[in-house]
Amino acid sequence: MARPALGTLALLTANLLSLGALAFGLPQGGPAPAAVPDRAGDCFAEGAPLTVEEQRITQPLPGQDVPASVQFIEAGGFGPQVADLERRLCTVRDVRQASRAVQVVGTELWRTAVDRAQGRQQLGTIDPYDDRPLYWARTAMTRALREWVPSFPLTSLQRQALVRQLSYAGRGIDSVEFGQGEDVTRVLVSGFDTYSLDSSLRNSNPSGASALQLDGRVVETEQGRVVVQAVMLPVNWSDFDQGIVEDAFGPWLVPEDHPEHAGSVDTIMTISQTGRGRMDIEKWAGGFRGGSPDNNRALNWGPISAAALWPQPQPSPQFIQTTLPYEEMIAAGTGPWPVRLNPGITEWPRGTFPDPASIRSAPDPSPGSRAASAPGGNYLSNESMYRTNRLRLGVGREDLPGGHLHISSLVYPEDPAALTSPEFEADRKAVVDQTVALVEAAGRAAQS
Repeated sequence: MARPALGTLALLTANLLSLGALAFGLPQGGPAPAAVPDRAGDCFAEGAPLTVEEQRITQPLPGQDVPASVQFIEAGGFGPQVADLERRLCTVRDVRQASRAVQVVGTELWRTAVDRAQGRQQLGTIDPYDDRPLYWARTAMTRALREWVPSFPLTSLQRQALVRQLSYAGRGIDSVEFGQGEDVTRVLVSGFDTYSLDSSLRNSNPSGASALQLDGRVVETEQGRVVVQAVMLPVNWSDFDQGIVEDAFGPWLVPEDHPEHAGSVDTIMTISQTGRGRMDIEKWAGGFRGGSPDNNRALNWGPISAAALWPQPQPSPQFIQTTLPYEEMIAAGTGPWPVRLNPGITEWPRGTFPDPASIRSAPDPSPGSRAASAPGGNYLSNESMYRTNRLRLGVGREDLPGGHLHISSLVYPEDPAALTSPEFEADRKAVVDQTVALVEAAGRAAQS
């Protein structure tokens, strides 16, 4: 059973903690951002507070005039989708109509992106494996929601609820569906949005491209079917604090008597990008944030926040060990990159937190220590593993396979203004295809 879409009232309640510009990385003053070209309706106004991500909508690549977002949206064939939301917003007459419009458009955006990636829709001119058109289309849509001037009263909390609803629908979180049958092994995975966009607006994330290839994948085996569903996570501390990871994975982990129960899964795996030429199955997740900036340039240093409204161990663990079938994944013989279990942690020994001089590296955590970093770091990739597996422990599913896969980064065209090249596309395809094969290997292992 698919998780039901959140209604307007539930969305408003869920966003009570979302008030204030700081929570969303909104700019505190500064010049008004540039207008978005070729908008489909006339019910929008400049000057609304935008996130840093949304402000990038108007920025071009080096030496160009057309915004990079427009190039990617058009190359992916998502221009009509963005225009559809803008037209709908200009015709709705109350917040309930707006909520329905946002849900329809967001769900269609995700479905179209998956169908395009997997070849069921021939859309646009850019490589089907490309994750960037989806990112920029969804970001253009959330910007449109912030700049929308409705014909009826709309509170800031209602507006933010609509932004959240669009984000969840456009990330596949509301669309997870495994089907029925006792011979089905269910695998739920996540990828990430692109990031480091201040370095280059053309950045791609192979984990997001992998999620688009994995969503809905069915693998037939002698033991039955392996069904994979995928969602896309944001690269933002505030979204993690508000529970997007738990909202994506929680309904498939909690027991049947829990009000959010939507079904049950047999394996959970979060996926993100690491260094070049590596495919790392992380041995540990650590409960600490290291302070690196997110896509909104927000910084966060300290313990990972609690999972509000979701089960979790008390006290929250400092480290959580993977239960993924890493031996079977390694033995699957995938390529081109080597696959390994990535060990080692960084910790404050018992009683030394937060003394910076006391931080030390070790193969495994020592008794009573405080987490500083896991083998996969202390950024949002580590946190995605930590949050999903904290849920796994919180609901008492200690033996459920769960963990994180870090996959190889990409090599971009030498010309910084080039969106893509045949070499770049071949490289990304190789990384994504190996990622898909590793997820399939984990699903097969879960059948035994």
